[in-house]
Order: sequence, then C-alpha cells, then structure tokens
Amino acid sequence: MGEELGSSAPASASASTATSSSRAKTRSIWPSALRWIPTSTDHVIAAEKRLFSLVKTPYVVEQVNIGSGPPGSKTRWFRSKSDEPRFINTVTFQSKEDSPTLVMVHGYGASQGFFFRNFDALASRFKIIAIDQLGWGGSSRPDFTCKSTEETEAWFIDSFEEWRKEKNLSNFILLGHSFGGYVAAKYALKHPEHVQHLILVGSAGFSSESDSKSEWLAQFRATWKGAILNHLWESNFTPQKVVRGLGPWGPGLVRRYTTARFGAYSTGEVLAEEESKLLTDYVYHTLAAKASGELCLKFIFSFGAYARKPLLQSASEWKVPTTFIYGFDDWMSYEGAQQARQHMKVPCEIIRVPQGGHFVFIDNPTGFHSAVFYACRMYISPNLETEHLPEGLTLA
Repeated sequence: MGEELGSSAPASASASTATSSSRAKTRSIWPSALRWIPTSTDHVIAAEKRLFSLVKTPYVVEQVNIGSGPPGSKTRWFRSKSDEPRFINTVTFQSKEDSPTLVMVHGYGASQGFFFRNFDALASRFKIIAIDQLGWGGSSRPDFTCKSTEETEAWFIDSFEEWRKEKNLSNFILLGHSFGGYVAAKYALKHPEHVQHLILVGSAGFSSESDSKSEWLAQFRATWKGAILNHLWESNFTPQKVVRGLGPWGPGLVRRYTTARFGAYSTGEVLAEEESKLLTDYVYHTLAAKASGELCLKFIFSFGAYARKPLLQSASEWKVPTTFIYGFDDWMSYEGAQQARQHMKVPCEIIRVPQGGHFVFIDNPTGFHSAVFYACRMYISPNLETEHLPEGLTLA
C-alpha cells in the first residue's frame, strides 16, 4: 500500500510532508550547516514541496511501499539486505474522473520535480502521476549492487512493476524522458499489456558504439584526455560525485549550471527568477543525496552515452503504439527513432518541438504540451476522427 506523505489543500498545491518511520532512521543528528554535504532525505522532500508551490493543481504526495523485493525474489540486486521495504516517491494530481492516466518518468540526474512547468497544463486532460525512480529524488536510495546491464535494467523495471501493482494501475500512457525513456521502453517491452501508449521524450538508448557516427569516439579515446575520461566513466565516476566532493561549495556549482542551462544558454523560455531559485535548490539536494540509482550509468551506457543494449535492436518486438518527442536542439538525435520506426510493427510518430533542447518540457512547455496532446489525441478525444498537427510542430 502507499504511505501518504501529504495532500494539497483544496485551493493550494502545496503538500504537507511527514516522513515514514523507516526513513526516520536515516536522518542525520547533525544540522545541515555543520555537514560537509548539506543535504538529507528530508531536504529533498522539503525542496520538492517548495518547487511544487509553483504548481496550482491540487495534488497528493505519497511514499508507495514496494517491499524489499519482488515476491519470492532472491535477486541480490533488488532485495534489501535488511529486508526493509523500499518506497517510491509518487505525486498524483487532481483530474477529471474519466481522464486517461499519464505516468511520467524522469531522466538520469533528474527527478519528478523537473516536470514542474508541465503539471498544470497536462492535468487539465490527464490524471497525472509522476514518480522518482528507485534510487533517485525522494524515493528510497538502497545500496546499488548491480554488476551487469541485465541486473541494472531489472533494478528499474522490476521496481516500477512493483510500484504499478501497489497503485493498481493498468492501461496507462507511459512517458519517459532521456534515461527514463530507456526504462519506459524496456518496461513496455516486458509488460506491454499494461501500457496503452508510449511517449519517449529525447529518449536515450537508440544508438550504440557500432554506429558509423561513433568513429569520433574511437579517435578521442586514443588521446590522453579521452583515455582519462573513459577510465573515469568505467570507474563509475558520476557528475553527482563532483557535487558531493565540493561539499558546501556544491550548491554554488549547481546554481551556475541551472542559471546557464535554463537562462543564458536556454534555447527557449528562460526560467523566471523564482523558478530558477527553487529548481536550483531542488536539483542540488537530489544530486547530493546518497549515491544509488546514479550508479547505473556505466552498466547501461558506454562512454559517449552509447547504449550497451540499444533499443534499436528490439524495435521489431515493439507491441505498444509509440510517439517520440524531440526538441529541435536536442543533443539526442531523432535519427535513431527514425531507424527504429523502420522496424516497428506498431503505429509510430516522431514529433519535433521548436525552441527546445534536451529538456524540451522546460525550454518550451507550451510546444511540449501540444505535442503530448497530439500524441494522445485518440485517448483525449476518441470521437474526433482527425486532428491537425499543432502549429510550430513538425513530424520527422
């Protein structure tokens, strides 16, 4: 069952937060000002609450208990050594009773709060449920014990499936961004009976080192800089380790990143001052918290973000209608999706959104919402035979 942390007041989207007893055990006795890394699970939840103050739609936050492992499972990469249950941080937004369900899964180095600019608009037509994947954000952060690509995929897919069972969901639309797109696609391949439609936003995992375009990587690896970076990658040296290593200077580094990425170097709508402040605070605490899910990196991708088990290889096995969404300036190329579509036996569309990069839902939220509504037109307006592509969007 889900353990509710808080719910919004009728006229407010802020949620009061209380932590579960199992979480309380992990609290530090030291005030944040005296810690080298000034964060904790409580800080993550509090930062999420502050960020969600920007959202107007009422919502409920809960910690969904997924147990210590799948029933009867002896898989060491999933089961807790102490048999303590794991929790998936989940937020559900108020919606009309007959609205289709849209489950949103964040990408690598992110958490559900990254969709803060989208919840209000999407909740007008969907029942929105957003989660922090196991090992990320405000979800449980167990020790990461995976030793292979197969085990790592199972860590995310199986935990999501246990979450789905606890939420009693079926026949939902599944949206995943970047690495979350990879996980969503792998989940849909394993459990297609539960997924009504798949939306992959700037999805990772459609290219491999065998691609002709990766020749530059072999040349770069031959240099001393490339050799060092490749070694760090294979050693699982993550960006989050840099943030933690800087201790009390970590928040400053994150602030410079968010100010640049979503400000000076934004390809679309620049964040307002309050948005930037709250997102920066949230990003810092989610990055600096205990390392867990982030350690999947080297098992899923080789240096250069090339998938070790590319989704392209499974395209012919696709059983769920799929829509790809890319920002015009996304560094993840939509060409991989085009190649996959050639092998798919299910309906597939590729939509490109102007004034948007890899975080297209932050850069151009209006264009992103139009793309999602268009992708789901048959579920939102089933009696509407045809609907024109919204102005500004293009099909690839």
